[in-house]
Amino acid sequence: MNTDFHLGTLIRQELDRQQRTVTWLAAQINCDRSNIYDIFDRRFVNIEILTRISRALDRNFFKDLADYMESVVKNPT
Repeated sequence: MNTDFHLGTLIRQELDRQQRTVTWLAAQINCDRSNIYDIFDRRFVNIEILTRISRALDRNFFKDLADYMESVVKNPT
């Protein structure tokens, strides 16, 4: 199984690409700044949180997840 996939890293990269701050994202998804740093450390993120982040950053992280899952299904080892 491909263990390189990491949603937290993708979220951090998108936040940086958009030149947004952790404080901005925390306000957009209505949580504490420290929670955002915790999200950056996670390989996978709760669906509700991922939905809010996707909306805030205007990026479909579910597509990234689906692409990863497709690769896992096609190459299960």
